[in-house]
Amino acid sequence: MSDDNNELMEDVGLPRGATPDPDNPGWYSWGDFPRSSFAAATGRLLFKPDGPGRGISRMFPTEDHMNMGGSIHGGAVMSFIDMSMFAGGLCAGMERAHYVTLHLSTHFLARGQAGSPLDSHVELVKQTRGHAFLQGVVKQNGEACYSFHGTLKKVNRPNGPSSR
Repeated sequence: MSDDNNELMEDVGLPRGATPDPDNPGWYSWGDFPRSSFAAATGRLLFKPDGPGRGISRMFPTEDHMNMGGSIHGGAVMSFIDMSMFAGGLCAGMERAHYVTLHLSTHFLARGQAGSPLDSHVELVKQTRGHAFLQGVVKQNGEACYSFHGTLKKVNRPNGPSSR
């Protein structure tokens, strides 16, 4: 990211509702997702700012996230990356608003395993009036396993149960 953009992408803090995670010093979370939600399948999602224009999100893959070949299922990986764009993007300074995923592209570089955290290093590349452009890499034990880039679209009216 150029120095010109660094001023625009300064770290503004944490997503709304974030609290320090009692089991993981230095990390924040929204607590446990409702069991009936799709997000609950990912497990506890942690996040923290990582300097101007950057955030990190973490998931703890378990045997429940594995595919039949013995590695983390691609759907579990992409669900985590999608969630990390929101949490990590907000930690990186993304404007606070309601967003939906417009685009997500993922490259599978290495097989992730259960038992070690996945860390998604998210960079806010550009913010416009209606979109946030993000990119990043997911690492496990310091090794890059997945890379991604995506676009979030700001929506004025959520369509979830709370908006009805």
